[in-house]
Amino acid sequence: MSSDNERPDGPGPGAPEQLALIRETVRKAEVPRAKPRTWRGAALAGELPVARVLVNKGALHLDQYFDYAVPEELDADAQPGVRVRVRFGAGGRQVRGGRREGGGLIDGFLIERRASSDYQGALAALAYVVSPEQVLGPELLELSRAVADRYAGSLADVLQLAVPPRNGRAESKPSPSPLPPPPVPSSGTWERYAQGPAFLRALSEGGAPRAVWTALPGPHWPEEIARATAAALASGRGALVVVPDGRSAGRVDAALTALLGEGRHALLTAGSGPEKRYRQWLAVRRGSVRAVVGTRAAMFAPVADLGLVAVWDDGDSSHSDDNAPFPHVREVLELRAAHGRCAFLLGGTNCTVEAAQLVESGWALPLRADRDQLRIAAPLVRTVGDGELARDGAARSARLPSLAWQTVRDGLRSGPVLVQVPRRGYAPRLACERCREPARCAHCAGPLQAPDQRDLDCAWCGRAETAWSCTACGGRRLRAQIVGARRTAEELGRAFPAVPVRTSGRDHVLDSVPDQPALVVSTPGAEPVAEGGYAAALLLDGWAMVGRPDLRAGEEALRRWTAAAALVRGRPEGGTVVIVAEPTLRPVQALVRWDPVGHARRELAERAELGFPPVSRMASVAGPREAVAAYLAGAELPAEAEVLGPVPVQRPAPGRPHRQGDGPPGETWERALIRVPPGRGAALAAALKVAQAARTARGTGDPVRIRIDPPDIG
Repeated sequence: MSSDNERPDGPGPGAPEQLALIRETVRKAEVPRAKPRTWRGAALAGELPVARVLVNKGALHLDQYFDYAVPEELDADAQPGVRVRVRFGAGGRQVRGGRREGGGLIDGFLIERRASSDYQGALAALAYVVSPEQVLGPELLELSRAVADRYAGSLADVLQLAVPPRNGRAESKPSPSPLPPPPVPSSGTWERYAQGPAFLRALSEGGAPRAVWTALPGPHWPEEIARATAAALASGRGALVVVPDGRSAGRVDAALTALLGEGRHALLTAGSGPEKRYRQWLAVRRGSVRAVVGTRAAMFAPVADLGLVAVWDDGDSSHSDDNAPFPHVREVLELRAAHGRCAFLLGGTNCTVEAAQLVESGWALPLRADRDQLRIAAPLVRTVGDGELARDGAARSARLPSLAWQTVRDGLRSGPVLVQVPRRGYAPRLACERCREPARCAHCAGPLQAPDQRDLDCAWCGRAETAWSCTACGGRRLRAQIVGARRTAEELGRAFPAVPVRTSGRDHVLDSVPDQPALVVSTPGAEPVAEGGYAAALLLDGWAMVGRPDLRAGEEALRRWTAAAALVRGRPEGGTVVIVAEPTLRPVQALVRWDPVGHARRELAERAELGFPPVSRMASVAGPREAVAAYLAGAELPAEAEVLGPVPVQRPAPGRPHRQGDGPPGETWERALIRVPPGRGAALAAALKVAQAARTARGTGDPVRIRIDPPDIG
C-alpha cells in the first residue's frame, strides 16, 4: 500500500490529533547516529583521513592493523588512543560507490591517523567513536606489543588485560588536580639493610637502581615498600607496586596513606568494583595520580614518567595471568624497567630461582640484611622428622608430636598460635625412600610417576623407566605419602578444647586476628596477620608440600613456610616455629637456617646443569592428541629446540578445583614441552606464534593451547 486512498477503511475519529501528536514527538526526538552503510557521499576528514585501527580480535592471524576512512563529523574525536567501533568482515565484494560497506560491528582502538593507506582497495568508514577519552597511549601500546611477542600472543588479547572495560559514569567525572612531589622520606626500617638507605637515596635523586630484596620477617615490609614509593615520588617521577592479593594491597595502601596522606596514590584491585577501579585508572592515565598499588592487572597501569616498578612475592601463582597470552607480573615489570629505564625492586621473604638468576646475571643487585639483624627478626625454627614421629607415642595416637603440642601450649599463654595445614589434593611425586632425592627420568630429568601404582614412566617425555636407581645414594625403593590435612586439624582442635579455633581458607579468608590466645588453622597463602605477631606456628605435613609432582615443589614449599613463619614474633620475643618434615630435606634446612637465597642459588645451579627453566626457555603445547601432533609437525621450530613428549594430561580428581594446565572437563588432552637453550626464547615464541596463526587462519582441526614458560611443568 502506497497511500491512504488504497486503504479499505478511512481513519477513525481522533486520527488527526494522533497524527499531530506523533509528528510533534518525532520533531523533539534526538536524531539517531547514521550507520556506515548510509554514509554514501559523506565527506571525509580534511587532514589525515585514514585511521589505523586494532580490532578486538584475539586470533593470531588477525594480529595486525586495519585501515578505515575517517568521516568529517568524527574528525575531532577520532584521535589516537580512543575506543572506536568499526565494521569488520565485509570482504572486498561489498563495495558501493567506491566505499566498502557491510560487516558486523566490533570494538577496536584507534592507533594512529595517516594521510594515506597502503591498502589499494576501498576503505570502510569508522562507525563511531565510543568515547573521546584517549585510553591507549604510546608507552602502553609499546609495552603491550612487547608482551605479545614475548608470550607468542596477540596484541588484542594483551590489551584486553591492560585496558579495563569502560564505565561511562566514571569517565564523565573529572580527575583531581595532581599534588606536588612529597618530601624525601627518612630511611625508617630500611636502616636494617646494609644497602637500604643507599637504595632510597638513589631513588630520590632520580636514579634507576635494580635490586632483589630479601625482606626480613615481620610486619615492616608494607612500610618499607611505601618508603621506596615515596622516594620515587620525591624525585618527581611515578611508582608502580604489584602485590599478589587484595589483603597485601590493603596493607601497602594503608602504609602509603599513613606516610603520604590521601590523594597521592591509586588502589587498583578487583575488590574495588568496576566504576571505582576505572575511575582510579583514569586518574592515573590523566596524570592526576603518580603512584599505583594493585594486584596482577595493575602491571599495565599507565603511570606517567615511571621511576620505580616493584613486585612483592613474585613466586605467588596469582602473579601469573590465567588468560591468554598468560603474562607474568615479574616479566612484564622487567620489560617496563628495561624500556622505561626506571628502577626495579623485586621483594619477598623468600627468593625465587628467577630472582636468583637476575642477581647471578648482574641485571639486579642483592638487597639483604646481615645475620645479626636476621637473628633478631626471625623466630626459632625446630623440626620433627620421621624418626621422632616413630618414637613419639603422642604422635602415633593423636598425630600431633609432643614437641608441637608443647610449643602450642606455651605459645597460647602469650598470644595466638598459627597452624598451617596443606591444601587438600596435593599429589606427591616419587622420591628415594632412603635419602628423599626426587626420582627423575634418565633421559630428560623429568619427574617419574606411577599412574597404575606399578609401572614407572616420565611425566615429561613419557618414556618407561624399568631399572631406576637413586643417583644420590643408589637406593632402589621409592616413597610416596599423602597425609590427611583435615584429620590433622580436627585432632589439633581436640587436643585444646578450651581454646577458640579460627579457620582461614579458600571459602573464608581472614585478614587479621586479635592479639589473644587462639588457634588459627589456615591453608597456605590464607594466613591472617596477627596483631603483635603470632606467639608460635606449626607447619604440619611438610612432606605433602615438598612431594608435589612439580619442578618447583621445594621452592614453593619453602616460600609457603617462610611466609607463615614471617608472621611469628622474633626469637628474642619467644617466637617459635615447629615444622613437621624430614630435617634432611633441602627446603627444611633452608628454613631452619633462614637462608632462602642459598636455597634458590643451589636450585639455579642444578637447573642450569640439567637445562631446566629459568636457565632455558620452555613452552607447552596442549590439546587433543591429533591436534598436538599436527601442530608440532607444521611448526618450524628453532634447530636447537628439544621436544619432550607428548604425554597425557592428567584429569583433575573429582571435586578438585580446575587448575592451570588442566584440559577441558570430559576431554582427553596431551601436552608436549619444547625446550630451547638460553638466548633462543624469542625465536621459539616467534615460531610458535607463526604456526598458531597459520592454524587459526585455516580454521581446521581442534585448537591447541600455547603457553610460554608454563608455571607448572611437572
